[in-house]
Amino acid sequence: MLHLLTIGSGSKGNSTIIYNDDTTILIDCGVSKTKIIEGLNLISKKFKDIQYVFFTHNHIDHVKGFDFFDKKIKFACKGAMDLLNNNELEVFNTYYFGTISLMPLLTSHDAPNACGYKISDKDNTIVYMTDTGFIPEISLKYMKNADIYFIESNHDISMLLDSKRPNILKTRILSYKGHMSNEQSAEYLCNLVGPKTKEIILGHLSEECNSLGVALNTYYDIFQENNISLEDIIVYPLRQREFYKL
Repeated sequence: MLHLLTIGSGSKGNSTIIYNDDTTILIDCGVSKTKIIEGLNLISKKFKDIQYVFFTHNHIDHVKGFDFFDKKIKFACKGAMDLLNNNELEVFNTYYFGTISLMPLLTSHDAPNACGYKISDKDNTIVYMTDTGFIPEISLKYMKNADIYFIESNHDISMLLDSKRPNILKTRILSYKGHMSNEQSAEYLCNLVGPKTKEIILGHLSEECNSLGVALNTYYDIFQENNISLEDIIVYPLRQREFYKL
């Protein structure tokens, strides 16, 4: 069964470990090596136990630790970054790494060939998608009825507009190549959750233009408006520097 441990999610750095009994992968490495080792200690693993590293895009809060790893185990979508060893993935193709299968999913962000990932083993499926202004229709059909969603819920629109951030930054965040709001995130998940879904992790929350309570309340309000019960689904808004294990 796949398990997940978040090491960081947000502008301060992004990194998540996904693992089962046989295979351990890392999604993004925008944090320090010390922070990764600290996280690995929580699941009784060592740095050398990371077998594969997958990058979503080339922004510094996702690739700060790019050089921590041998180039042979680093992967990203074709054209996303210079991997030097041709470990390039195509969106919507399924790849197998140990006992885990992985499919890159198309996102929409101001970085070349950014992607999210659908990760599965024989027992369950995790959809991991942050840093996107919207979810392209072509990706949605691969995202339905996952066991766990790690999904962006970056900002509350009113809080963002009322903030002291420069207008150029507000425009970028709100654009189709920016970041999803709480409302966008919840609306998408209303149409994605299914009988298998156990948990929705809200990632990449802005510390200035969002809050745990606002994000959570927005989800509950929108699910209620759509007459969809969250009784059997945990919705967990994630702090940027939080270790979170499931």
